[in-house]
Amino acid sequence: MNPKPEVTAIVFDLGGVLIDWNPRHLFRKAFAGDDERMELFLRDVCSQSWNERQDGGRSFRDAVEELSREHPDWSSMIRLYHERWPEMLGGPIHGTVEVLAELRGDGWPLYALTNWSAETFPHALARFEFLRWFDGIVVSGVEKMLKPEPRFFRLLLDRHGLEPGATLFIDDVERNVQGALSAGLRAVRFTGPEALRRELRELGILRAASPF
Repeated sequence: MNPKPEVTAIVFDLGGVLIDWNPRHLFRKAFAGDDERMELFLRDVCSQSWNERQDGGRSFRDAVEELSREHPDWSSMIRLYHERWPEMLGGPIHGTVEVLAELRGDGWPLYALTNWSAETFPHALARFEFLRWFDGIVVSGVEKMLKPEPRFFRLLLDRHGLEPGATLFIDDVERNVQGALSAGLRAVRFTGPEALRRELRELGILRAASPF
């Protein structure tokens, strides 16, 4: 049995791994702390599946107009999802950014593969300096394809000349991890910065902490 090739490149998901994106950062304010009503809205109106269609390339204008026709009583809140979208960015996940900085300092080729709307991703680029540390970022809304579609992973690999078995993918969503594995990449599920640090040390990617 042939051993696995050494890892030569590392690919990060962004939201939930390096960036704390959550619509609740905005809608807790919009609903004045009425969490029950907010959760109903995010489950039944501006749902995850609705938002994913923008990540896949649908315009927010079309999305908001269509959903407002379906839910006219919620139209003002639906508009906020687009108009005040930057307020959904809670900030960086500092522990993971520190891991990214160490990898960068050690000279690792670094890439990002993200499900993100082409319209809203510029807000993240303007806010988070560490996004400029990547050798390449592939954005679903630009490419009009989504994780965990195999062709999205193949696009990343082909565009940047990466060997699947030597490329490590990090994501907080299990179906995306499974999608990466199906595409031939190596992958780990992100559960927190310290767990990631331990896994990268076990793989020999991050240097162990000095005992002194």
